Amino acid sequence: MIIDKQECKELKSLMERKAIYPGSFDPITNGHIDIIQRGKKIFDKIIVGVLDNPRKSPLFSARERVSLISQIFAGDKAVEVKTFSGLLVDFARQNGVQVVIRGLRAISDFEYELQMALMNRKLASDIETLFMMPSLKYSFLSSNLVKEVFQLGGCIKDLVPPLVEEALKNKFMNTNK
Repeated sequence: MIIDKQECKELKSLMERKAIYPGSFDPITNGHIDIIQRGKKIFDKIIVGVLDNPRKSPLFSARERVSLISQIFAGDKAVEVKTFSGLLVDFARQNGVQVVIRGLRAISDFEYELQMALMNRKLASDIETLFMMPSLKYSFLSSNLVKEVFQLGGCIKDLVPPLVEEALKNKFMNTNK
């Protein structure tokens, strides 16, 4: 049996262990990056799914969030960044993914995440949710907290990559004009 290049590529894609790490990432934090890096130890490819939800009013547009994350993971072939709207299970199926990674920081996250995981299982029983705990040093961290601390003049140096800190400076300088 001879396999051509396209068939070989499709076969490799089927054998690749992929997961989606969805979120708003407004902005991405070192806690998110920690989950992605650790997820790469389990999966061959992590698709960072940036939620574009028109009902929310994020600080950064979906395009800006994708750009920031793509720059952070530039050259890392194990990380792909895409936007999505609508149901997460539809996005997972469109990308041939059967595992969704979700981060759990505290008990308060668990109730919401459990509801979402169970609803996703109801909608698509073939898609599993994998909960990952962040490293202890990021267990308190959230995008909203980073934005609030930054707006109030606090130091966010160890909470986000320098690229994100610079983007926050630019965003708030332009907002305050």
